[in-house]
Amino acid sequence: MHKYEVMFIVRADTPEEEIDKVISQMESFAVSAGAKMEKIEKMGRRRLAYRIHRYREGFYVLFVFDGEPHAVAELERRMKVTDSVIKFLTVRVDLEQKRAAKLRQIRAKKSARPKPAGAPAHSAASQSAEATQA
Repeated sequence: MHKYEVMFIVRADTPEEEIDKVISQMESFAVSAGAKMEKIEKMGRRRLAYRIHRYREGFYVLFVFDGEPHAVAELERRMKVTDSVIKFLTVRVDLEQKRAAKLRQIRAKKSARPKPAGAPAHSAASQSAEATQA
């Protein structure tokens, strides 16, 4: 199973009860497709960076879940046909976490390497500081 983050925007003119209904529907679609929800965050009403379907504001919602690609495809399909969802974005997060862990390991190996024998004892910055003092 892979970890995904899905951010979607609900129309700003949708009443609070309808927003909760849309969130619960999307959650049930994902769970029925085999996803395991970790977090559902209602981020609130925010101004959009650009106009989307004549809307300048939207209600942002974030889902974080573990699931298979077919669960994500089903959730995205449902979002496309839901009128109150104006935009969505799905990101597979586990790949980014693996890349970050690999970079941390590479950096740790580089910092743990001993300095070559021919390397000067002082750095270039400390040598230039000593030259200006003399």
